[in-house]
Amino acid sequence: MTMHVKFWGVRGSIATPSADHMKYGGNTSCVEVVINDRIIILDAGTGVRLLGECLTRRGIKDYLFLQSHTHWDHINGFPFFSPIYREDVNIKVMAGHLSELGGIKKVLSSQMCQPTFPVPFAELAANLSFEDFKSGDSFSLGDGIFVRTAPMKHPDGGTGYRIDFEGTSLCYVTDTEHVIGHPDKDILELIDGADLVIYDATYTDEEYPKFKGWGHSTWQEGVRLCKAAGVGQLAIFHHDPSHDDAFMDGVAREARKAWPNAFVAREGMSVEIKAASYPNKISMAL
Repeated sequence: MTMHVKFWGVRGSIATPSADHMKYGGNTSCVEVVINDRIIILDAGTGVRLLGECLTRRGIKDYLFLQSHTHWDHINGFPFFSPIYREDVNIKVMAGHLSELGGIKKVLSSQMCQPTFPVPFAELAANLSFEDFKSGDSFSLGDGIFVRTAPMKHPDGGTGYRIDFEGTSLCYVTDTEHVIGHPDKDILELIDGADLVIYDATYTDEEYPKFKGWGHSTWQEGVRLCKAAGVGQLAIFHHDPSHDDAFMDGVAREARKAWPNAFVAREGMSVEIKAASYPNKISMAL
């Protein structure tokens, strides 16, 4: 009754492979969730490349992608995810914002069209399946794993996820914009009582007015939402590419002062969420 969470990419908008982004990481959004022998991957940003190599070494051959949306920083690792080139691998991809736009398969295949990528989608060897749903839907993945979703306020749409398993719960709420003074009711309902919420904290409250309408939120809003919803811990996520390690160190200090249950997600960080009967329900390690 343990949910294992690992951050393979925590950056937003564009990868930042520079020396002053090493501490928190420069790869874009990708989070691995392990429940027993089930593998769930939240987004296919550039961090998914290293995850793919790790899954191959571990001999994992079946997994599911849950896509928040399909802007480049959340999908451009997919063509470099080595398991898609293996015939013995089964991969399912789900998304909740594309039903009226041709579906998730169309979007993922289009980014691999010439002249922008040399390997056509049709040459992928894995057993791939695709499913589109509507943000707000709920569904079971079997084995006691349940997923609830909610629409995110982001250009071109997006989906937030809640994964529940035998008394443990994780929410992935990225690429969404808040309205100052008006907490998002869809998000509050989705994250209510969750153990861990991974939240879009691209900006600070001070920066936000300059980027209003760009579809992102702040770590302070994440704290406000999580405190209001009785959340266990908040992972500050989707760091702006201009926020180097020194800046993020400052965010980490300020966030701990504002709410001790908030922390800044770092590439390579692992979190274990255990059932309520455990005295230390959430543990973290790098």
